[in-house]
Amino acid sequence: MNRFVVMTDSTCDLPQELAQQHHIDILCFKIALDGEGYTERVDFTPEQFCEMLRKATGLPTTAQITQFEFFDRFEAYDRQGMEDVLYISINAAGSGTHAAAQAAAVQFAQEHPDSSMRIHIVDSHTYSMAQGGPVIAAAQKLEAGESMEDVVAYLEDRYARVEVLLTAYTLKVIRKSGRVSAAAAIAGDLLGIHPIFTLNDGVSQVVKKVRGDKAVLTSMVSLMKERMVPGTAYSIGVSDMKYADEYVHACTEKIGYAPEHVFVLGCAVLSNTGPDAVGLIYEGAKRER
Repeated sequence: MNRFVVMTDSTCDLPQELAQQHHIDILCFKIALDGEGYTERVDFTPEQFCEMLRKATGLPTTAQITQFEFFDRFEAYDRQGMEDVLYISINAAGSGTHAAAQAAAVQFAQEHPDSSMRIHIVDSHTYSMAQGGPVIAAAQKLEAGESMEDVVAYLEDRYARVEVLLTAYTLKVIRKSGRVSAAAAIAGDLLGIHPIFTLNDGVSQVVKKVRGDKAVLTSMVSLMKERMVPGTAYSIGVSDMKYADEYVHACTEKIGYAPEHVFVLGCAVLSNTGPDAVGLIYEGAKRER
């Protein structure tokens, strides 16, 4: 029996079957939308959340996972005889969840001085499967007998390399969020202009604006080809599976091999891009922090 547990949070966008296969413990964020409260991955699927966004009058808000929730988990795993707990968090600069986990670890050590369980907390600096992909790799490495110290070092290196490209096919949510002016967003929708963003180390930056659905597909794939390390794995995230086939075909043709994962984007991304979005996740050059 494994004496370790790998934890992450619901911003990871891990498909449920992958999470279950590798026994990943996912803590879920609370979401509020149009006056109603929900728990991600419990009260709706990503596909259902897209439909909720399309009908919503306001913007979704999230509540961080609390110190109490982490402390409760840590105590439960200590009672089960776990030797190591590895928690891989949402970008710490974008959420207080990482700090809550750290505070809970300190509290646990203070209240359980005789426990030999070690708690390791890693900041992913990212979201979605850019966060979730390395979580699976970490679990696989631990299952294969690698040391926790080596796995943590692997994660720190991997998260300094992973990159995200995002595009939104409609700008309604982006307009409401204030990330672009209402006038610019309306003009963009009318003219069919789509922004392409990078999302690296939690910082979003528009790198290109293109006109037309076909042009945005071509530009997204070409940008990934330019930026990624040749031969490395990549994943495609879609808000709606209607986008999946064309992106899989275009990426496979341009990159030379198929994506490792095709998955549905979750709340963390869609709350900022809206319900018609695509993300490409891949390995780029290592960034210094």
